[in-house]
Amino acid sequence: MQMASENPSVAICLFRNDLRVHDNEALFTANQKGKFLLPLYCFDPRHHAGTYHFGFPKTGCHRLRFLLESVTDLRIKLQSMGSNLIVRLGKPEDVIAELVKNLNLQNNVAVVIQKEVTEEEVKVEQDIRSKCRIPLLTVWGHTLYHIEDLPFEPKHLPDVYTEFRKKVEDNLPVRKLINLPVQLNPLPMGIDQGLIPTFPDFGFSVPDRDPRSAFPFIGGESSALQRLNDYFWVTDNVSTYKETRNGMIGTNFSTKFSPWLAHGCLSPRKIYWELKRYERERASNQSTYWVIFELLWRDYFRYVSLKYGNKIFFSGGIKNEPTQWKTNHQHFKAWQEGRTGVPYIDANMRELAATGFMSNRGRQNVASFLTKDLQLDWRLGAEWFESLLIDHDVCSNYGNWLYSAGIGNDPRENRKFNVVKQGLDYDGDGNYVRLWVPELAAIKSGKVHCIWTLSNTQLQAGGVLLGQTYPNPIIVAQEWSRHVNRPSSSTSTGASSGKGKKRSSGSQKSLEHQGQYPGQKRGLDFYFSHTNPR
Repeated sequence: MQMASENPSVAICLFRNDLRVHDNEALFTANQKGKFLLPLYCFDPRHHAGTYHFGFPKTGCHRLRFLLESVTDLRIKLQSMGSNLIVRLGKPEDVIAELVKNLNLQNNVAVVIQKEVTEEEVKVEQDIRSKCRIPLLTVWGHTLYHIEDLPFEPKHLPDVYTEFRKKVEDNLPVRKLINLPVQLNPLPMGIDQGLIPTFPDFGFSVPDRDPRSAFPFIGGESSALQRLNDYFWVTDNVSTYKETRNGMIGTNFSTKFSPWLAHGCLSPRKIYWELKRYERERASNQSTYWVIFELLWRDYFRYVSLKYGNKIFFSGGIKNEPTQWKTNHQHFKAWQEGRTGVPYIDANMRELAATGFMSNRGRQNVASFLTKDLQLDWRLGAEWFESLLIDHDVCSNYGNWLYSAGIGNDPRENRKFNVVKQGLDYDGDGNYVRLWVPELAAIKSGKVHCIWTLSNTQLQAGGVLLGQTYPNPIIVAQEWSRHVNRPSSSTSTGASSGKGKKRSSGSQKSLEHQGQYPGQKRGLDFYFSHTNPR
């Protein structure tokens, strides 16, 4: 899309999910277009209201911390380049309109922004055009493979990931990194940089950092690039990624790039070209390829969102399949709080609540448990993840939940995880469960995964009283019985030791928080008192 004004006096670079300097086409373009550069970030109040159907806080305390850290780091980066980050609390269309008015820029300003694909974000772009009545240029920047390089129109995107991958990975070049100048154009005169808000501004107290977390890192481009260097060049962990990626405990079983990717602190092309250098200089194997394989999944879900639009948010998903989801509030609350009585599920859900992070293996299992075992609406899980995950990306989150619910891009019918088998496969000795479910800490070996099958003597020896110190399982699937007597395995991925710590309630808002927009007939109470709302 071309900008109506080719040489504006001031070019506003509106940052959203691209909180970095390296390989940032929006920043590069804005710096080229205008005599003055105005980098801008808006804390949009709509991002801190309630989720669409169920009213969970849209940005929970853990992601808020990561965001604040990322914005702070971006400001420091820009200051080192002779610029600054202007920060405002408000809707971007309102903030820009006020800036244009106060600086008398009506005929001498343009906005450059990274293009989004989902409705709420696209509407911001539309509102800037309609309300501010100034030129706006969008650039593509989220994906490894650029949209203009695809061998098909987005509407013809294959509905199976493997077909997409085969069409692109060996046939398309990955574009080179965009290098910005050492010094950026100056800011326009007379503009206040604005304060970066703090937790109380959003109704939160500062959350504790849990020492058990598999993601102890901070937000921002600086931390992202340090992690990239450490994971590739310092530890060589990337060379064993495929073997370790299903781990559960510690910082190095997986790349941990996803929170930085979601906030745009790290470019996928930066990962790709650094990986190619690593393959030339150190090692090229299945593990190094698998990092690219996972980046392609991220691309795919973004293009799925572009193809199907709001269908990714509908009950029947992109397949538009009518599904009679159950409406058991107590089951959902047990899942939400990590009190299902199924230790592997509970451990993962408690880790999420305490840290904002959960492993990929954990996400697949808790999603399958919610949608296939409890048969609850997948959107409950998607919105809860949206609230809590530090790496929430709307396309990847909803795409993965659709996949898990069987109404997305999974070519297999009725895929269901046996969560007991999965727990024994990936946490064979139960160390992960004991780390996050400390009331089971004295139950040794993998038998902790099947706590309800233990004798009273075994339970008493472990200080467990089912139904009192730890819940009875809210459901026991028939297929679990095939694995309850399986011997433990000390070689299970992620079965490293860890000392448990009792989880604090934290500063996350109440689980009953509704956060509804005025007049909305949404939220948990409404949902569970009515069957199957859209």
